[in-house]
Amino acid sequence: MNKQIQEDAVEMLEKAGVKEIIGFDNEHEPGYGIHEMGTARMGRDPKTSVLNAFNQVHAAKNVFVTDGACMTSNSCVNPSLTYMAITARAANHAVAELNKQNL
Repeated sequence: MNKQIQEDAVEMLEKAGVKEIIGFDNEHEPGYGIHEMGTARMGRDPKTSVLNAFNQVHAAKNVFVTDGACMTSNSCVNPSLTYMAITARAANHAVAELNKQNL
């Protein structure tokens, strides 16, 4: 996977007009320096997304997904604080909905 990422990055940079690109591989084990995400997109429409704005699964209101799955992209920095904020917001919403007996 690391080799493919390197090749893809070099190709994208070349197509963008960058010259003299030197690809590299830090040779870490898979998953060491990447943040997998985007498998449960957040959105308003259940036809095009899995989660609503509070990270609830559209099809199962008692299920919340608060890891990186809701994010379709990421910057080059650690997203842990964002995950914690998403989780706190979802938990707050879940408690409010539970108190209203909606869950």
